[in-house]
Amino acid sequence: MIAIGCDHGGLEIKNAIVAYMEKAGVEFKDFGTYTEDSVDYPEYAYKVATAVAKGECEKGIICCGTGIGVAIVANKVKGVRAATVTNEFCAEMTRRHNDSNVVTMGGRVIDCETAVRLADIFLNTPFDGDRHTRRVDMITQIENGEFDI
Repeated sequence: MIAIGCDHGGLEIKNAIVAYMEKAGVEFKDFGTYTEDSVDYPEYAYKVATAVAKGECEKGIICCGTGIGVAIVANKVKGVRAATVTNEFCAEMTRRHNDSNVVTMGGRVIDCETAVRLADIFLNTPFDGDRHTRRVDMITQIENGEFDI
């Protein structure tokens, strides 16, 4: 199950990603928003991030104007590793090297076709593990206040 959400600035690309997931048979939960009316992005980012952190959803996709604000919010939720992506390489590497469980994108930065392509890469790229596991574990230690250099 994939969690997806957006504010008004990310509505168009969220809707394109939803259409892609429906066509591909990907199970998802849409946390809104559903109109172009101005809304507060932290509410939607928090809903998606919390669903991922609680294990209700395997991964999350959050869209806003730039992808930055929702990434900041999502990364405040313990257990979330959110990354803003704007190109294919970053979408792939955030999964392969960082085991990111949330991806964020901006509707004022990329078009719908690009958003769908990046979502597809994010959803279908595995974590490489190996030396990257140690680094992801360090991120978790930092998050838990247990990291000591």
